[in-house]
Amino acid sequence: MHIEIALSKRRAILIMRLPTILEAEKLLKEAEQLNSGLWVGHSKTVAFCAKVIAEYCDNLDTDTAYILGLLHDIGRREGMTDMKHIIDGYRFMKSLGYDDCARICLTHSFPYKDIRSYNGQNDCKVAETEYIKSFLDQTEYNDYDRLIQLCDALALPDGENYIEKCLVDVVMRRGFNDLTIPKWKAFLNLKDYFDKKTGTDIYKLIGVQ
Repeated sequence: MHIEIALSKRRAILIMRLPTILEAEKLLKEAEQLNSGLWVGHSKTVAFCAKVIAEYCDNLDTDTAYILGLLHDIGRREGMTDMKHIIDGYRFMKSLGYDDCARICLTHSFPYKDIRSYNGQNDCKVAETEYIKSFLDQTEYNDYDRLIQLCDALALPDGENYIEKCLVDVVMRRGFNDLTIPKWKAFLNLKDYFDKKTGTDIYKLIGVQ
């Protein structure tokens, strides 16, 4: 039984073109050395939440969810950037051959599929912005995209928290725009989606008090 589960998880990682857990943790540690900050703790919390929730979803692999959560913000290794971390992470993961991690780097900030909904500054070049727009338009989200989007909104640097508190925290730090409310609704819809998928309140799963 345990061997079959392990093989299944290993196969899922190979098919999805991901690093191993140890490799992913090494990549995050190297990134922290290049650009330390609160984003590292946030990434670890996203990985924890993703793994716990995935355990209760019959179509999601826990190791895969953990890896994708750990590396979703890996573009921040390039320094103090804003939206540019999305395209930087995408390029870095693609350069290593980890296409599915690259995908998550681009999709994690857009539960509401409009680049204008990004909370913060668009410091990408025009061509980079157009690439992100095109990628989002052409990508049909799967449950890994949805899971990391959700967990990104559950994770503060010091741990998991209520999605409502995390969304307000982001706005306080990064600003409010005309699409913030639709984006909030998209995040809350994701919580409802995974509540139903897991058969319980995800707050209970991740230990939010």
